[in-house]
Amino acid sequence: MTRHFQGMPTLEDFELKVEPLPNLKDGEILIKPEFWSVDPYARIYPISFGYKLPMTMLGSHVSEVLESRNPQFPVGSHVISYTGWRDVSVVDPEGHYYTYGSGPTALPKVTAAMELPEHMSRSLLLGSLGMPGVTAYWGLHDICQPQPGETLVVSGAAGAVGSLVGQLGRVAGLRVVGITGSQEKCDHLVHNLGFDAAINYRKNNVKTALRRAAPRGVDCYFDNVGGLISHAVLMNMNMHGRISVCGAITGYNDTSPILLPALQPTMVAFQLKMEGFFVWRWLHRGLWQEGLDKMKTLLEDGQIKNEETIVNGFENLPHAFIGMLQGGNVGKMIVKA
Repeated sequence: MTRHFQGMPTLEDFELKVEPLPNLKDGEILIKPEFWSVDPYARIYPISFGYKLPMTMLGSHVSEVLESRNPQFPVGSHVISYTGWRDVSVVDPEGHYYTYGSGPTALPKVTAAMELPEHMSRSLLLGSLGMPGVTAYWGLHDICQPQPGETLVVSGAAGAVGSLVGQLGRVAGLRVVGITGSQEKCDHLVHNLGFDAAINYRKNNVKTALRRAAPRGVDCYFDNVGGLISHAVLMNMNMHGRISVCGAITGYNDTSPILLPALQPTMVAFQLKMEGFFVWRWLHRGLWQEGLDKMKTLLEDGQIKNEETIVNGFENLPHAFIGMLQGGNVGKMIVKA
């Protein structure tokens, strides 16, 4: 990444560079990614947390260990690494970087990959069985605390997190309504993922459409987008409704702030609980692995489906990243080596 994004990222914001690899020191490993993840947080973190440019673009990948001077990570093993957009890296698994600036929350650069059955792709470790899976599981269950029979609304419902949240809501016995940006995605949510209803925000008035899709009102809202869509959902919330705020992607590429109606009157009138979160909070409560284990069980039992959009080639990471921000993916956007 050579310059801070102005509006929607462009290919000109990136540069492919060749760098020499250092020799391995004791404790270090040489890794080569099989799959890379592109995520919305990488759009806002460089500006929000003051990263200096030029910089290696942020991101995680699942990689094979090619050389090792660390007995805990032998050659041929696989790891999850947060070393960014690199096609090969020398890393110290004991090193840390700070995920966000309100420290001292730190994430290991490298962790051993979860063992998977042969029929499961390791790309799942970046999606349903990775950070998005933990985000969906605990963001719904820990913050919204849904009860069977309630109504859940999910915005960004066809994306990596939203598609999982909706399926988890169905498993929990909720009526699930998804909000997304095309009729094709709406049909996919209902017919393939088991959502009870889906709203195309590009073609419908969300506030009015929700009254039809959620006639008993909304008890839980998983917010991935923010903006006017989320304001419309709040206008349909039930008393003591709960809102889990995961992201606000509708505003990530705005060059000037959008004015919205005040939330406080609605929050007070309906006694709503609204909580934002970083997924890393569950690392330090000992719940990260529990979330992954629960997601793995649900996948193996066929209760939820893994959704992916695959782009081939390291050099196409910028294309995949921009496509994801434009809504060009269903489920997790993955780049395959």
